[in-house]
Amino acid sequence: MSIPDYQTLMLPVLQVAAQGETRVPIASETIADQFALSEEEREELLPSGKQALLHNRVHWAKFYMTKAGLIDSPSRGVFVASDAGKALLAKNPKRIDVELLKTYPAFIEFYDKSNSSKSDSQDTAQEQAAASETTPEEQIDAANSVLTKALKADLLSRVHEQTPTFFEHLIVELLVAMGYGGSHESAARRLGKSGDGGIDGIIDEDRLGLDRIYVQAKRYSPEQTIGRPAIQGFVGSLIGFGATKGVFVTTCTFSRQALDYVENLQQRVILIDGDRLAELMIEFGIGVRVSRVVQVKRLDEDFFAD
Repeated sequence: MSIPDYQTLMLPVLQVAAQGETRVPIASETIADQFALSEEEREELLPSGKQALLHNRVHWAKFYMTKAGLIDSPSRGVFVASDAGKALLAKNPKRIDVELLKTYPAFIEFYDKSNSSKSDSQDTAQEQAAASETTPEEQIDAANSVLTKALKADLLSRVHEQTPTFFEHLIVELLVAMGYGGSHESAARRLGKSGDGGIDGIIDEDRLGLDRIYVQAKRYSPEQTIGRPAIQGFVGSLIGFGATKGVFVTTCTFSRQALDYVENLQQRVILIDGDRLAELMIEFGIGVRVSRVVQVKRLDEDFFAD
């Protein structure tokens, strides 16, 4: 089964906490066993890749129940069911969720919309966040995914509108930003200059030029597909030059036959399609700039440690 949402996990988390003091990783393993989660599900990360999804959901289930007074935290990283939590479990509830937590004055105080320092929009956002089946981190990652998808589409559209020379310069900028080519000057002299034998350019793999990477850069319409024959031609050129490493970059996609073909080659050939190209441009800051930074801070447990 899939990993339950954090509100569904509230009851199991409280039940684990009622058995004695525990920690999020330990509680997560117990709950994973209870729901018969697979190893892949246990190890699944948030889209940001910074935390296990199950741990994140257990954490937020614990956090909200703590605000309701159902869970106590006697020491750093440790939590246990409070008397109120045990009393709730004695009633054999079928489910614990935010709506149930709202029956507790402590949670209402935390959740209070009458705080004059908050605007109506902030109240609405808080209510939606707490009522959602996803945790705040999941909501942030989901929003970031939507923004990134739109940015990638915009990038590819703008790149396709440019000249072939611009595309060559873009590849230079990207490869240098990734640590190849040594410098813009030396990379520019090598890339986009040969144009023969099926090779668009040669770039140093490192600053000393101890090894070289042969590059093919094709600015095609996004709806086009590059098939195996084109890749075979590129590989043939690598063999002709005695090269062992090649990168084929395009703004469109590769066929499944092309992708399968490069898997079993003696030469190391990397295929970068339009989607991956846009990802790399965003990662290394090519053609994009930061418009807004949102810092998500957590409690520093070490600061409060004895």
